[in-house]
Amino acid sequence: MKLEVNMKKTIVDYLEETTLKYSDKIAFVEEKRSVTYKELQDNSKKIGTGIIENNKELRNKPIAIYIDKSIACIESMLGIIYSGNFYTVLDTKSPNERIELILNTLEPEIIITNRKNESKVQKLNISCKIIFYEDMIESNINEELLKIVKREIIDTNPMYILFTSGSTGVPKGTVVSHKAVTTYSTWVKETFDINENTVFGSQTPFYFSMSISDVFSTILSGATLCIIPKMYFSFPVKLLEYMNENKINTIYWVPSALCIVANFGALDIVELPYLNKILFAGEVMPIKQLNMWINKFPNAMFANLYGPTETTDICTYYVVNRKFENTETLPIGKHCDNCDVVIIKEDGTEAKKGEEGELCVRGSFLASGYYKNPEKTSSAFVQNPLNPYFPEIIYKTGDIVKYNEYDEIIYISRKDFQIKHMGYRIELGEIENRINNIDGVTTCASIYDLAQKKIVLFYQGSIEKKDLINMAKDKLTNYMMPNKVIKIEKMPYNANGKIDRNLLKKMNEEEM
Repeated sequence: MKLEVNMKKTIVDYLEETTLKYSDKIAFVEEKRSVTYKELQDNSKKIGTGIIENNKELRNKPIAIYIDKSIACIESMLGIIYSGNFYTVLDTKSPNERIELILNTLEPEIIITNRKNESKVQKLNISCKIIFYEDMIESNINEELLKIVKREIIDTNPMYILFTSGSTGVPKGTVVSHKAVTTYSTWVKETFDINENTVFGSQTPFYFSMSISDVFSTILSGATLCIIPKMYFSFPVKLLEYMNENKINTIYWVPSALCIVANFGALDIVELPYLNKILFAGEVMPIKQLNMWINKFPNAMFANLYGPTETTDICTYYVVNRKFENTETLPIGKHCDNCDVVIIKEDGTEAKKGEEGELCVRGSFLASGYYKNPEKTSSAFVQNPLNPYFPEIIYKTGDIVKYNEYDEIIYISRKDFQIKHMGYRIELGEIENRINNIDGVTTCASIYDLAQKKIVLFYQGSIEKKDLINMAKDKLTNYMMPNKVIKIEKMPYNANGKIDRNLLKKMNEEEM
């Protein structure tokens, strides 16, 4: 007699396990709707059944999702997994040109959208089949069909493809497997004690790798996740009031979002009695604004998470355990469990304590490579130069780091943030760190104008330009001094909440 083992291979296997425990508990909340775990599971199974029944031969193929950040988008993601395929979430606010570039690479069999976005999808220059969320959730669940598909899935199959900007102007798609997501999400759940009492306040878009952490650790643990309306991040007081209304106790945001709240003074206006975990990633967290948060929440956990899309989301982390002066740099800490990092120097040898090198990652969190891009894959996912004995792939992050005296990893800069100016190697991140700690500077960002050979500093704040320049002379050596300083009313941010450096480059060109 053949025995069937019920292995947990995908995130929907964990969803079913969680639903057995917390069937009637609210899983996800948005402005006008919420779903229990049972409703989430049923709607996802309906979508999965609908896709399978209408596309009999479709297995392990790409399906694009053109739905705004919402519960419907999450249900579509899970439904596609149930169908035995993998998904890409598209940014509905992106220009059609960028979406078409992504779709030309992805070549999806299907796009799932909703009626709200029907006219926008119709304007795209695409030839694939379009299906609607509203129609899919009217399907009848076919458990037998779902079981057949489930047996065919292996955990190294792709779960999703996430597209990031490419150096050639064509977005590149990072292929992330079921195994990478479930392994990584388990680490998040256990490390930060995400449990049924956790209430996340979600800031990041679902097409951004940071969303993997809160969305899927929620499903693993029976937590609740509130999708915070994006407009509240322009009104920090309303944002904090929303957090209190929903009893949000855990956030995982980009530093820019935390800085906006701190700089606005909203923490002095609204108390947050429920908040006890503040996690952040995606860019460097300025110590000045971090200390503003810590002073308000001295008993909360603060953690700096670091990692690229190619490591699912994160590969190192640092739980803040000591006081930092505004001029110091926050560590990115140590490697995550079941994920290892090595620092490789330019000569291919391992860096010693204090030596700079490129951070490289190995382990189960790693992506499978780039979709339909073997050249990019082979240049970034390479044989470990420290291991000549058997095949072992590491991912080259392109980030320059070193170990400090506490054996913590310190992020220095991106390789492409390191410039050669006046004969010196300079980290633009170091300039930003020092300028950001000048009183009267709210936030700043540096770019390098290669054509003009100039360091250009953009800043937002109350300090006058001439005063900033004078104070910068005490903080920067001559060769690091910005050649051009531009005061702006408001720092531009991209859809992910990070400073939009491409837009700053355009602004610099317009100033010339």
